[in-house]
Amino acid sequence: MTMPSLVIGTAGHIDHGKTTLVEMLTGVSLDRLPEEQSRGITIALGFTPLDLADGRRVGLVDVPGHERLVRTMIAGATGIDAAILCVSAVDGAMPQTREHLAILDLLGVQQGVIALTMADLVDEELLELAIEDARDAVAGTFLEGAPILPTSKDGRGRAALLEAIAGFSEGARRSTGPFRLPIDRTFTRPGFGTVVTGTVGSGRLDDGATVTLLPGGHKARVRGIEVHGVKVDEALAGRRTALNLAGIDGKLVTRGSLVAVGPVPCPHMIDARYHHLPGAPELLDGSTVRVLLGTTETLGKLFFAQPTERIEGGTSAWIQLRLHDPLPCRPGDRFVIRRPSPAHTLGGGTIVDPWAPRLRRRDRDRAADQLARLAAGEHVVWLERAGESGITPEDWAARGGEDVGEILGDRRFAPQVVVRLQGVLLEALASYHHEHPLSLGAHRRELRRGRLAHLPDRVFDALVDKLASGLSVVIEGPLVRIAGFEIALTAEQEALRTRLLETVRAAGLAGKTTQQLTTAFPADEVSALLRLLDAGDHLLEVSSVGWIAPEALAGLQEQIRSWFVEHDALSPGDFKDLTGLTRKAAIPLLEWLDARRITQRSGDTRIAGPALA
Repeated sequence: MTMPSLVIGTAGHIDHGKTTLVEMLTGVSLDRLPEEQSRGITIALGFTPLDLADGRRVGLVDVPGHERLVRTMIAGATGIDAAILCVSAVDGAMPQTREHLAILDLLGVQQGVIALTMADLVDEELLELAIEDARDAVAGTFLEGAPILPTSKDGRGRAALLEAIAGFSEGARRSTGPFRLPIDRTFTRPGFGTVVTGTVGSGRLDDGATVTLLPGGHKARVRGIEVHGVKVDEALAGRRTALNLAGIDGKLVTRGSLVAVGPVPCPHMIDARYHHLPGAPELLDGSTVRVLLGTTETLGKLFFAQPTERIEGGTSAWIQLRLHDPLPCRPGDRFVIRRPSPAHTLGGGTIVDPWAPRLRRRDRDRAADQLARLAAGEHVVWLERAGESGITPEDWAARGGEDVGEILGDRRFAPQVVVRLQGVLLEALASYHHEHPLSLGAHRRELRRGRLAHLPDRVFDALVDKLASGLSVVIEGPLVRIAGFEIALTAEQEALRTRLLETVRAAGLAGKTTQQLTTAFPADEVSALLRLLDAGDHLLEVSSVGWIAPEALAGLQEQIRSWFVEHDALSPGDFKDLTGLTRKAAIPLLEWLDARRITQRSGDTRIAGPALA
């Protein structure tokens, strides 16, 4: 027999013979708890394989029918490929029949068969009425037109039911993506430790792999994999699987947790497409609801992500769920919404964005448009919703890694966001040029202030580089300026520039400090003009000496060169005599010469440096 990758679940009202039907098909009774055996009802989920005549082995999931156990029913129905809806020929379709059928529809089950159980307890006339009743009950659902097969525990209808099951096809499984197994049962087996079971929702898992239990984040190692009692080396999507977990306290492993490998978000906020069941009571914006997904459930509030305040039965809407507890999920996952009290299934839908930003009422029109596009596969919407925060490579890979948007540094952005950031940077530069007309450009750190302060360093640098590559800005060392920007001096500024040059040149090697110059001339413009003269190499600043004209320093270099033609060393006293400077001015100049390797210190004197060679 091949390992089962087709999983079939029972559904139906309490006491409508679901467990008896499974026993009739397989010879295995799934009522394992004493209470189940004494009361004749199913409380926990039951699982067993079923071998078909064509050599395939399928998995059967038996779910409880009691209205108080709908959560357990949903846990069992999650991941099934087909359903056997059990309807008693004696009672006909009952409330839980219809609720189970609605839940199967909400979970995306698309194939199945109706088993008209207890057919041996009614005559032919009542049986025909029961068939018509069942046909009416499934009208408008995925089971409309499906076979309705009378069955009984003595084996009646077994062959026809097996034939129908053999015609079921395996559902579309997500063989790629992260491995996920929602835990529907956990127990401890002596000699083995903790064992968990569930239907693999996506991905694959090798024996010996390390897994994470979500949402808690606890790690464990897989030391054994079984599919219906048969030891295997890997777990595949669609298979009923048992995992033996090592390295974890069994108390941390509970039904409702998710065994995962790879990136699976655990959000408190989810955007989704929701369908409100026909006949369900009106649901208002901000209502408290119970959310069931996989084997997990949590309370939360439902808000509409479109301009509406309520939803009526039989209609659909974009919604945002704000959850009390984190919920491991991926786009495309199906969920069910129930009213907490009195408990009642209201509807369900499909996860669209498990990375959703908090919805503001004034943005509901835009949110509805974004969610419609996202549901249609436009992944660039995630980048639009991330805005100027962008998305990291790790987070983008978790969303599928599609090559859309633009990369700046270590983030991915929507194209329009990049254009907006470029505009902000150019505006900041234009403002800087206006406020500092004598500056050759702004330091990057000055541009980072204000609107761009939130950008990470690598993103900001990449933004500047992108503008430079597009010839919109020019980068010169630490300074950035708008392409085409030139300093234009007024007549008064030009005159002041000339006077500054003349004053510094007249001071020779003694130089002039900034303080001396700002005292002698208008202080507001002197500093800017000095930076301008420095950038143009018209003046040089030498340590504590101050500003010196380049020609004076060039003359000093020639004096030093001539000195070493006739001498082997230069003492500080020699330098003072050579230049006529005081010791206070001479020492900084000697250090300036050392730094440029014109001289080289040797004890208390200087010798000729490599730059004089």
